[in-house]
Amino acid sequence: MATSIVPYRMQPAGRERHMFATSDDNAMLRQVQATHAPDGREFNVKPLLYIIEDIFQRAAPSFPGFIQETQAQLDVLDDKAFQSGFFDMLDLLSSTINRISCEISCKCSGGGDAHATTLGIFNIVTSYSWDAKVVLALAAFALNYGEFWVVAQLFPVNPLAKSVALLKQLPEILERADILKPRFETLGNLIKAMLDLTKCIVEVKELPSDYITPDTPEMAAVTAHIPTAVYWIIRSIVACAGQILGLIGMGHEYIISTTETWELSSLAHKINSIYNHLLQQLKLCHQLIEEKRQIESYQALVRLMETIHIDNMKVLNRLLIHTKDDQLPLVECPTKRKVSIDVLRRKSVLLLVSDLDVSNEELFLLDQMYRESRQLSSRTESQYEVVWLPIVDRSTPWTAAKEDKFEALQYMMPWFSVHHPSAIDPAVIRYAKEKWDFRKKPIFVVLDPQGRVVNRNALHMMWIWGSVAFPFSVAREEALWKEETWRIDLLADSVDPVIPTWIMEQKHICLYGGEDLEWIRKFTALMGAVARAAGIALEMLYVGKSNPKEKVRRIISTISVEKLSHTLPDPTLIWFFWVRLESMWHSKMKFGTKVQQDPIMQEIVTMLSFDGSDQGWAVISRGPHMAKAKDETILKCLTEYTTWEPNVPEKSFVVAMNDYLNENRTPYHCNRLILPGEAGRIPEKVVCAECGRRMEEFIMYRCCTD
Repeated sequence: MATSIVPYRMQPAGRERHMFATSDDNAMLRQVQATHAPDGREFNVKPLLYIIEDIFQRAAPSFPGFIQETQAQLDVLDDKAFQSGFFDMLDLLSSTINRISCEISCKCSGGGDAHATTLGIFNIVTSYSWDAKVVLALAAFALNYGEFWVVAQLFPVNPLAKSVALLKQLPEILERADILKPRFETLGNLIKAMLDLTKCIVEVKELPSDYITPDTPEMAAVTAHIPTAVYWIIRSIVACAGQILGLIGMGHEYIISTTETWELSSLAHKINSIYNHLLQQLKLCHQLIEEKRQIESYQALVRLMETIHIDNMKVLNRLLIHTKDDQLPLVECPTKRKVSIDVLRRKSVLLLVSDLDVSNEELFLLDQMYRESRQLSSRTESQYEVVWLPIVDRSTPWTAAKEDKFEALQYMMPWFSVHHPSAIDPAVIRYAKEKWDFRKKPIFVVLDPQGRVVNRNALHMMWIWGSVAFPFSVAREEALWKEETWRIDLLADSVDPVIPTWIMEQKHICLYGGEDLEWIRKFTALMGAVARAAGIALEMLYVGKSNPKEKVRRIISTISVEKLSHTLPDPTLIWFFWVRLESMWHSKMKFGTKVQQDPIMQEIVTMLSFDGSDQGWAVISRGPHMAKAKDETILKCLTEYTTWEPNVPEKSFVVAMNDYLNENRTPYHCNRLILPGEAGRIPEKVVCAECGRRMEEFIMYRCCTD
């Protein structure tokens, strides 16, 4: 019975096994460093690396379990490799590659010391940089490896290949593919590990010196490991070459050595460990580079926004286009059609900046305003466009649920949108937060036709005045306030279309709110009785509370069933009534208005304090006059109508009521003012609208699930 033995030239010497297991990387590193004498020549190793990768992928054994690249993928490699100047570079390097190939073939065929062979290769590439050393060595191995597999793959169909294969005894080896498969899998794993680590080394070399220098701690940490990484790649090349050369000419005498398989696996583990460590260090470098690029990009954006332009194209290009390839950055929301920013040229542009938590109420009312402004395209108020800029938290993963939410919001919008949140440059996100004070609540940033920011947030003036506020600039906002006085028109005429009709008919209008149904029943009965006694035409309208929930909906239903008064037909309009009041507060605060010095601001604070209480309240108005009070105060006033009734013919109903309320004001009161937080808009001092004293400040967190 014939006995198969492992060929002598492939048997690891005892001293080599010992050295592989116990070698001191520091001692090895000193030997490697001693061979390093670069002469300053530099060349781009990427095209050569693409060719090497191409060889390894095409040469992969076609045994079951081995993954080969598709032709399309390999054609891409061809395009990357055959760049201008590649063949000139190859002419200069081919002799070095052949020398290394010969070194590998000779030393590995003779069963030499792997460490000594590795150092021999380092001596050949002594004048090259570290990335060039490893790529040249890998190219030499790819040459040998590729030649082996060209013959192995072609011998069944090519007579020349068949003759060469017979001399190498490849047919007999490949007949035992099932036995050799584990060996080739181990070899393939090591080759992949070498390629990954080589790419990582090349990537380190390509880090931009404009953003990271050799003395940067992150860069110093990663470059310190490069010589060790290069050594173990070349050492692994020697081991792989030994395996391939061991197959040639052995025929049926060659069997699998577990020691050799263990050596390849151990090298793959070593290479992968170095790769993982180097990859982590490289990530730190990329983070540093990205931070510096973002700072540079942000500073460039700041300069651009401060520069005067002839139109808005440069500004919009920078804000809406993240990459130069993205020439259709906008989506026409209703049709999903992608469009260029040319549709915004020389127009006023309102950027709706928000996250994905835009309320249905906000979208519904903004949609109505936008569509109304478009009904007559010749109107001045229609000469603007809206673009949604969705800003999301990028520290959390983008999920399918977020994608669905984004698409649902986009579907509800009648204007333009950036096609995806990921398309927004991080510098633009930072600018929105730092320069436009965007936090979470939606804002409308207004750019005029020249791209200048004329209002960092026009949303408040839009809630107050709608399209009349065009062109939505701060100057227009200030001018509108100068024209305003506190009257029912400002308070509520845009909330319900019936209110302007009541005003035109010179009726007394009563707005009331709260969540106490018994108080509502008592108040509406008393108010109706007093109106009949006074002989005045009165209309009452329930406006509930801000953030109307189920309780307010039930009250509305009861009021309608019992015919206590008018109600707003949609809870969204109740929300709108209160958000307009909050917007009046924020809009006034923009101009540094102080409560104690501004009559309109005093009325706004009073109304907001009504909403902040748990009690019912009412405002009665006719013409320029208005009376208001809360809970028991207004009920007492109505109950004692006969006391102030004699003053009605002379003063008018509202003025007489107001005088009675002022004369009988109790010294004891507790007013709460709840102001929605907004960056830089909450004053340090707020005075009570009722008594003028400074209000105490508290912090409130609210979660309403009613």
